[in-house]
Amino acid sequence: MAQRQFNAYGPSYWAAIAVFAVVAVLLVWLGRRQTEHQARVLGKALGAVTAAIYVAMLVYTWIPPTLERSVPVRLTDLATITGAYAFWSQRQWAFVLTYYWGLTLSAQALISPVLKSPDFPHYEFLAFWSIHLLVVWAAIYLCWGRGMRPTWRSYRFAAVVTAVWAAVTMAFNGIAGTNYGFLNAKPETASLLDVLGPWPVYVLTASGLVLIVWALMTWPWESRRQ
Repeated sequence: MAQRQFNAYGPSYWAAIAVFAVVAVLLVWLGRRQTEHQARVLGKALGAVTAAIYVAMLVYTWIPPTLERSVPVRLTDLATITGAYAFWSQRQWAFVLTYYWGLTLSAQALISPVLKSPDFPHYEFLAFWSIHLLVVWAAIYLCWGRGMRPTWRSYRFAAVVTAVWAAVTMAFNGIAGTNYGFLNAKPETASLLDVLGPWPVYVLTASGLVLIVWALMTWPWESRRQ
């Protein structure tokens, strides 16, 4: 019997959201009570798990390799690699990229998941949710659990890194005929981009909205320092 397809806002979606919420609360609770050594041990463990899942997912896309899905240039790729390193090292630069990317771009998967695969427990379902949730969890744990904070300098750094990624990826898409990052066309499934106009208007609109949201995510922490 064929396995049913994943349906956004179906039972498996809400189960994933429930897992996300429970683990997020647990990580904040743990982070506030850990010693520095305990935080390092947990961070390295979660970083290793994140990296292992990402490598397994990447290898899967190489069997067989295709230009449309096997090149690791999605922002999800960068966010997952950075999130794994942020967990592992708890370095400020890795945290701020994870904070901005995880709580906006990766978190979009929680709101409007772009997933065309069989439903739970298919490995594509598990990989998709594991990767996105771990990145968001990394941001939540390090910020609200361990007390790491973004700054206006962090904001500028994240904006520049993201702009460079977008320019390089859009150029690659144009040359290779791909659509990594949905920078050259909207996803086939429904997403928040549908309300932002046609290409390239939605790219510019989304970029502006992201910068505004990131500024709002920075301002409360900076205002407390003054």
